[in-house]
Amino acid sequence: MTCPLPILTVIPGFICGPPAVILPTLLFFAWSPGLFRGDAKVPWRSYVLLAVLTALSGMWFVGGWKLGLQYQDARYTRLVCAVNCVWVASLWAMFIYNWRRAPSFRANLLLHWIMFAWLSWYAFPYLGELP
Repeated sequence: MTCPLPILTVIPGFICGPPAVILPTLLFFAWSPGLFRGDAKVPWRSYVLLAVLTALSGMWFVGGWKLGLQYQDARYTRLVCAVNCVWVASLWAMFIYNWRRAPSFRANLLLHWIMFAWLSWYAFPYLGELP
């Protein structure tokens, strides 16, 4: 399993086909315009986004757990959930660590890149019957 069909790339892929793979990149650039100016400080809205995504991810798994067990199987569903938990815990650890130290452009870029990599690769996996 290299990609659990994350909603950020799958749904747009159904709608507009292969060009949808650039959506996460476009969202990254739209969310992080300060990176183009060389801003070192992580904006507050990124901390809020991470909190919202964490809550939504939890609700996503609670809501889709039964369908994941029914259609993908228990091993897959547990593994995808565990990997997502590791992503989220790592992101929180990095954001908290970054909050307590002097701002740096490299850290800002890395935090945002990792968050959007998670969104485009593993967050909000498709759990249920495949079309």
